[in-house]
Amino acid sequence: MRRLLVATAALGLCAGVALTSGTAHADPNPVLPSSQADVLAVAAHSADAYVNSRAAELFVSPADTFTRVKAEHSLGLNFISYGRSHAGIPVVGGDFVVVTNDVGTVEYTSVAQTSTLKVDTDAKLSAREGTAKGADAKARLVVFAHGERPALAWESVVSGTDDEGAPILRFVYADADSGAKLASYDLAMAGTGNTYYNGRGGQVPFGTTSSGGSYVMRDPARPGVSCAQQGGQPYTDADDVWGNSTGTNLVTACVDAMYALGQEWDMLSGWLGRNGINGSGSGYPMYVGLNQVNAFWNGSSATFGHSQDNQRQLTPLDIVAHELGHGIFQTTPGGSSGGNETGGLNEGTGDIFGALTEWWDNQPNAEPNDPPDYLVGEEGGLLSPGTPIRNMPNPGAEGDPNCWSTSIPSTEVHAAAGPINHWFYLTAEGTTAGGAGKPGSTTCNGTTIPSGIGVDDAGRIWMGALNGKNSSWTYAQARRAALNFAATSPVFATCTEYDVAKAAFNGVSVPGTTDPVCNKTPTRDWDLGVTPASGSVAPGGTATATVSTTTLSGAAQNVNLSASVSPVDATVTASVSPSSVTSGASATLTVTTTAATPQRVYTVTVTGVGVTGTKSKTYALTVTDGTGPTVVFEDDFTTNKSWTRNYAGTDTATLGLFERGDPAATSYSGTTLQRADCASETQCLVTGATAGADAGANDVDGGRTSITSPAIVVPAGKPATVSLSYYLAHLNNSSSADGLTVTISATGVATKTVLTVAGAATNRAGAWASLSAVSINEFAGTTIRITVAVTDASTGSLVEGAVDNVRVVSG
Repeated sequence: MRRLLVATAALGLCAGVALTSGTAHADPNPVLPSSQADVLAVAAHSADAYVNSRAAELFVSPADTFTRVKAEHSLGLNFISYGRSHAGIPVVGGDFVVVTNDVGTVEYTSVAQTSTLKVDTDAKLSAREGTAKGADAKARLVVFAHGERPALAWESVVSGTDDEGAPILRFVYADADSGAKLASYDLAMAGTGNTYYNGRGGQVPFGTTSSGGSYVMRDPARPGVSCAQQGGQPYTDADDVWGNSTGTNLVTACVDAMYALGQEWDMLSGWLGRNGINGSGSGYPMYVGLNQVNAFWNGSSATFGHSQDNQRQLTPLDIVAHELGHGIFQTTPGGSSGGNETGGLNEGTGDIFGALTEWWDNQPNAEPNDPPDYLVGEEGGLLSPGTPIRNMPNPGAEGDPNCWSTSIPSTEVHAAAGPINHWFYLTAEGTTAGGAGKPGSTTCNGTTIPSGIGVDDAGRIWMGALNGKNSSWTYAQARRAALNFAATSPVFATCTEYDVAKAAFNGVSVPGTTDPVCNKTPTRDWDLGVTPASGSVAPGGTATATVSTTTLSGAAQNVNLSASVSPVDATVTASVSPSSVTSGASATLTVTTTAATPQRVYTVTVTGVGVTGTKSKTYALTVTDGTGPTVVFEDDFTTNKSWTRNYAGTDTATLGLFERGDPAATSYSGTTLQRADCASETQCLVTGATAGADAGANDVDGGRTSITSPAIVVPAGKPATVSLSYYLAHLNNSSSADGLTVTISATGVATKTVLTVAGAATNRAGAWASLSAVSINEFAGTTIRITVAVTDASTGSLVEGAVDNVRVVSG
């Protein structure tokens, strides 16, 4: 049997890897690679062996040979891409990717072909006869393997510009026997996007090169990156201060373009583990001044035109990132070849990288900035000012399809991006509205996705999918590549990301019949903190605290942060900036009051929504001018202020335990044991809130149940009081051994009982009563906790209790 030859291309670290035949297996006792070069060498060696094993999923024919094109380590996996020849003739659509882990185990493959090639390699037409009109040179003979019927074909390349001046770089395929056109695709991609400046009138940093006493708009830290007027050389400047902040100035346009590319470059490194725009540490030149309402990618550079009203240039964050996103699509395995479905995925990739760059830069939500969102072109006036040209949460709002269907392969490429844009939004944010730039969304199958995984993790899944891309990519292949990555990459410690991405693909109707199975152990976790936990300001003052996030286990994850104030008061506002961080990073909580803010203690709840759950912490703000009474703590239990059941660990009751809840009515022979209402609102502290099958089902049984407040700081040098609402209810099988107590405790001060209600051998219905302003002066200057306890110490007695409207006042 003929041995398959895998030739190694010039790949630097991986060139000259020894080849073996037979199946690839991981060493049962692997030696972990000590460097990135070793990792790639192990991966390439293993992938070559896998190819030489004639793995069935590669659709290998006896006439096939392979060339290793690239080896790349990204997001915890190694992607080894290959080209194919058939009887010595290059196969267009014969490419594939073998994906391994760092010890060489093959995790999965991604293959463009769907069957083994059986093609007659004798062409009836000559190269001259098979060359397309206007081609740059004579055609080359290839096997065209896209579609269901592979054929011998002549490939021609036509370049130049169209009637409107847009670039053409078109690959045309003609049947080598009949001359019939099989397919064509354009490597040059025209697109549109957001056209607003980055803090208009302000200054943004970007890289320039000092040369001969002046400066050149060429970024020394990002090879290949420069900006110039269309047809010219990179701009130069004597003092390294560029542009005049006007929308029509082309140098200003280049400032915006250079800044945007820098943000995309940093995002690719920080979030997606990619080295530069092309994955190999380089970028591309950019040009401004195109006299069109458009921007385009021509296969080696990006060019930007102007808005519809010609008042600004098309060089904001998301349009620059979009055009360079085509460069990312082109330089991942499989390139940019394919029909409209591939083109739609290519355009959607540009939109995805535009959104990722906006959220990475995270400009403040105030003029003149461009805050992050999932809209395309909404500020540029490409159609009219304020109107987006594409909408990722709802593509249908701009006339694009929300859902994949069999018509997508014949849909214009920008419209064909609709389903993948919709998928990305659902994966990142889910269907529930999440604040500024994150509206609610719907699915095509009527399902809900309550919470997305965050824009950064959604970006990692799409980057992982691109790393496993093939030529002539379809939506179904993209689904398989994305889910294979999510199921195997060590970047994700659990199946949460896989599950959400799969639900989102289902939610936009992308077909999938061979989804991988995800079997990861759920070990990913994070935590939230607020430091300090309290503060004090006079009316009109502002307080700040640090909101910290920590990665407890697994990979870091995106956390969306918000703050709310209780009790609600229009004169007190709270915000967290930035509102989205990666776990391990910090943000700032700012609480602002006005001169009209009432003096009291406000509880600010900081909430973090991460991939693996929601967490919250509280910050207590005392507003006081130091002269009158101040409410230092108040709880009507409409929000959870973290009271702790059995705080001391000494409770003995087995049923009817204290909880914060909405009580259900319970009565026995006309005696109300548990009320159906709280003293205020709908939540209070109650013993066993549900009714159960009978009056004794959820009463207190077996001893004592208690619940303790969070720590409460009582100011020094002033009198202090505590007040609350309560009831104790029982039947006549009770006794004085039963009862309700409220105590105050603090370190270094004797515990004080401020309320005692004893049981008795009578029927006692629940009726709200008030404990009014009991002095706790001895606790001034300390941190107290309030404990409420209900005891059933009698045999066979029915006892219920509740507390509401707890208040501590100082002064």
